[in-house]
Amino acid sequence: MVELPGPGIAWRPAGRPRAGTPRGRWGAGRARARLVAGTWGLALLVAAAVFVPWLAEFDQRLIDYAQLRRPPELAHPFGTDAAGRDLFLRSLVGLRISLLVAAVCAVVSTLVGVIFGAASGVLGGWTDRVLMRVVDTINAVPHLLLGIVIVSLYRGSVLAVIASIALTHWTGVARIVRAEVLSLRDRPYIDAAISGGASRGRVLRRHLMPAVIPQAALSSVLLLPHAVWHETALSFLGLGLPPHLASIGNILGEARREVLLGSWWVVVLPSALLIATVLAVAGVAAWWRDRSVPRRRSELAL
Repeated sequence: MVELPGPGIAWRPAGRPRAGTPRGRWGAGRARARLVAGTWGLALLVAAAVFVPWLAEFDQRLIDYAQLRRPPELAHPFGTDAAGRDLFLRSLVGLRISLLVAAVCAVVSTLVGVIFGAASGVLGGWTDRVLMRVVDTINAVPHLLLGIVIVSLYRGSVLAVIASIALTHWTGVARIVRAEVLSLRDRPYIDAAISGGASRGRVLRRHLMPAVIPQAALSSVLLLPHAVWHETALSFLGLGLPPHLASIGNILGEARREVLLGSWWVVVLPSALLIATVLAVAGVAAWWRDRSVPRRRSELAL
């Protein structure tokens, strides 16, 4: 038998620490530390990727055979590659392109997911069933495999890379938006708006979308690190961005031969930069998720 609290006693779900307890303060401190580290780390990486190659007047088309495969040193923190190019500056240029492609993919995926999810939740009936079967069909195919099929049709195209990532990652957003719309559709103020003569479009525009947008924005942020990984994987396989565009995936793809020659830094240091970027984005997204998801603090008075 589980005894319920008596009158006036606050009920708190099991396993959740109180805000004033050491455990609760420790959790809040970890969340703030994660936010600060992720925000500053991401800001520094983005600023470095944008401004450092520009200030250094880096031209990745230039080849210097006198600097081939030099290990990391003060003049070249990441060493040089097989063409004598500074690997640190080239990695920053590749990171900038990878982040730009990932941001476009996240925005496009979010827009498609919001449209599908909102239409499915508002219209209901057979429309809801058809749209959800489309979502299930796309989810049944591995995303990376479907992306490889898409980019293979238009190899070396940036738009094909964006399409392959954006068109395979919107299903999660669609499910989240549909669930949110279904939970809001039966609220009293929605019934009042419909009783007052509001059309479905007006209800969706004035009442449902403002409540859905924060969840959609959170999903877009959470998609960023995933899109970076997929773009890197496609470029590493030689199916992503064209070779003249320096992305982290292209750099790692070119470095496969360099490892056999002892140039370990060509793989290790760009990979570390990629991991640091993904962790920074994931830290900010995790903090936003914790702040956006409502914590139920209900009181049960008997």
